[in-house]
Amino acid sequence: MKKTAAKFLLPILIVLGALALMGLRNDGNAAAKDKNFYKDIKTFNEVLDMVRKNYVDEVDTTPLMQGAINGMIRSLDPHSAFMTPDLYKELEVETQGQFGGIGIEIMILKEVLTVVSPIEDTPAFNAGIKPGDQILKIDGKSTKDITTVEAVQKLRGPKDTKVTISILRENMAAPKDITLTRAVIQIKSVKFKKLEDRIGYIRIAAFQERTVEDLRKALKDLNEKNNPLKGLVLDLRNDPGGLLTQAVEVSDVFLKEGTIVSTRGRVKSMESKSTARDDNNEIGCPIVVLVNEGTASAAEIVAGALQDNGRALIMGTQTFGKASVQTVIPLEGGSALKLTTARYYTPKGRSIQAEGITPDITVPFINPVEDTEIVVGKEERLREKDLKGHIKPAKEDGTKMEEITGRNGKDLSDLQKDNQLKTAVDILKSWDIMKKINVN
Repeated sequence: MKKTAAKFLLPILIVLGALALMGLRNDGNAAAKDKNFYKDIKTFNEVLDMVRKNYVDEVDTTPLMQGAINGMIRSLDPHSAFMTPDLYKELEVETQGQFGGIGIEIMILKEVLTVVSPIEDTPAFNAGIKPGDQILKIDGKSTKDITTVEAVQKLRGPKDTKVTISILRENMAAPKDITLTRAVIQIKSVKFKKLEDRIGYIRIAAFQERTVEDLRKALKDLNEKNNPLKGLVLDLRNDPGGLLTQAVEVSDVFLKEGTIVSTRGRVKSMESKSTARDDNNEIGCPIVVLVNEGTASAAEIVAGALQDNGRALIMGTQTFGKASVQTVIPLEGGSALKLTTARYYTPKGRSIQAEGITPDITVPFINPVEDTEIVVGKEERLREKDLKGHIKPAKEDGTKMEEITGRNGKDLSDLQKDNQLKTAVDILKSWDIMKKINVN
């Protein structure tokens, strides 16, 4: 193996070295697998050397190597990814809750870049971008074979700069170009307000670095000493998830004891179990958690923890079903590997991967204008099981927050335009009454 050719293997060897350090290749057939492994490395090196020497034009090996690494990682599952230094910085910025862009959650569905949901009060949301919209081009360039991290990099940018996306929606005769002006997307992780009859409402939009801190402040404002809450609605609809640590801490806010979540992977170090701690300030009122097909990952951890511990009633529609854990491994040169390393399990040992959490009470979202159940196409009801290459289960509608106008032209109240929220409030209002009923 020539020294000049071998040096181009460094990025791939870094990745493989990271995997080896984590012990992902330790099994009874290690020797046979090692033999095949080095044979494959030799073949790769031969191909790379041939391309460098014989391709019609001189080639830059850096994009070749990054393309090879991307192809390797993309073959695993939809959530693993190799990130260049720039993309790694984007990920770090995103978890802090503020970045420049247009405000959409995206994923690859059936090999097409697809909108999961627009983020409230952002350029995409205000322009009418909808769940299920297919993004065929970004600034005139095709999105065919693009990765989600590459798409995110193209869509984000400095405030007041423009980006044009070509979208195709069901029933559209042809793609439509929409030019959006980027803004500083500052996701407010926690929103809250008081509803009628001493019932509080808290919405968690995503799990970021400050989520549990903001949640505690919201509960303090809502649950006054002289006027304590009679009930709480925790809204996790269209929450795509985020930081696992924050999901655990949020669950702990509502639980005095019991398991919150456990994780299991091939490596012993990936096995963990998180339990609740009693800090003597958990709220004691009944809780209804609202979920839908957009409730994913960290949000499902919270819903599963509260459901299995009997702390809350889960209401809405089946959740997304992402129950895998991604570990971010920094690499030499500022790049990083985001790798699926474990599955997580609810307190009762359920793996909801590609299945989701089934609500205790199923309540579909009803269109407040036409009084009909919203029928969403397959592209809009995106779930983990629809993703190409999704992790298999272990063998052991989107509600928008904008004003909605009724048939008479008048703005509807929150409870009038959101039947799921109204049902949750009605359940909490009747909680004390139901306890008084004698069934003997």
